[in-house]
Amino acid sequence: MIRVYAPASIGNIGVGFDTLGIAITPINGDLLGDCVSVEKSDNFIIKNIGLFYDQLPIELEKNIVFQCWKRFCEYLCKKYPPVMITLEKNVPVSSGLGSSACSIVATLIAINHYYGCPLDNEQLFKLMGEIEGKISGSIHLDNIAPCFLGGMRISLVVYDNINQLIPSFDNWIWVIAYPGIKVSTEMSRSVLPDKYSRKDCITHSQYLSGFIHASHTNQESLAIKCMKDIIAEPYRDKLLPVNLSVIKKSLREKGAVSCGISGSGPTIFALCNVAHVVNDVFDCLSDLYIKNNLGFVKVCVLSKLGARILLE
Repeated sequence: MIRVYAPASIGNIGVGFDTLGIAITPINGDLLGDCVSVEKSDNFIIKNIGLFYDQLPIELEKNIVFQCWKRFCEYLCKKYPPVMITLEKNVPVSSGLGSSACSIVATLIAINHYYGCPLDNEQLFKLMGEIEGKISGSIHLDNIAPCFLGGMRISLVVYDNINQLIPSFDNWIWVIAYPGIKVSTEMSRSVLPDKYSRKDCITHSQYLSGFIHASHTNQESLAIKCMKDIIAEPYRDKLLPVNLSVIKKSLREKGAVSCGISGSGPTIFALCNVAHVVNDVFDCLSDLYIKNNLGFVKVCVLSKLGARILLE
């Protein structure tokens, strides 16, 4: 049997719409991500378990695991012996934490290893991006790349899905809050304008280039100043259960240095660069943003490992 874990991720991180993303892991050692197991079976079976298994579609054709299996076989033009694939769904669907990326990455790595690694990492990465694109409507790798390879990644789809590791700041602590409600990627994209002003395009370019430069030159203060989202946040704010400006004000008072929407939302992140403010930030998000018993707040750091095999 093969068992693979793929971590949750934060897409965009404020400044990098559809371009930047980081893999995250809770500091308490919990596995915030999906696990996929593949084992021998007389019949092809997909089994869904985990904290959020009941959010998955009932129809087999709509199941991400099935779509990965089908595309894997098509890609290799080969019919493989039947297996049982178990998806342990521990990232809520439509949460802004790279839920689909977790399932896609874990499934393809598990299937590939089970059948003797017919695909190399480059082929796997392209296949992951293709499947994610079909699910979300367009190829964007800000969740796939860090989930698969770990760290903070910048992905350049226009250059044949090139992705590069961006240096990160070891003292950064990411406190994430999922309110317990869904906001679909389709809905989050539908509220964005079709066109942006020249001023916004220039400003966004300055923020993104400034952030990348600051990360490579270890200028933490500059990097934090550049973490501003003028592309998505002003339009997606209305989809959140609490006005983000209210949250930001409270978080700044508690010591957070940045706050933004994780991916397409509704999860938000608060960035802390000193440990002693984390508990206050955690409590603030718990009080203001969690709307039901499905919601959660977790204290995370960047995951340098990305997806990995837990059992082989």
